[in-house]
Amino acid sequence: MELGKLFDQAVINSKTLTEKPANDVLLQLYALFKQSTQGDIEAEPPSNQFDFITKAKYGAWQELKGKSKDTAMQEYIALIAKLK
Repeated sequence: MELGKLFDQAVINSKTLTEKPANDVLLQLYALFKQSTQGDIEAEPPSNQFDFITKAKYGAWQELKGKSKDTAMQEYIALIAKLK
């Protein structure tokens, strides 16, 4: 099966997990998804220092800067498979 189709299936499977993953895993999933679909982050860091959720999401995605979309897709697929 082609990587894009496997990724799309993993995204669908992520919505049917039996247990909600821990926050750090959710951040990892978010960052891998964004890196897979959009590539490196180009947005400015959040300016509101009290918006902790947005800051955490930004930081998680920023850590993946330079990772290829294909590699991010493979890691996302593997993480979802591990969580199932």
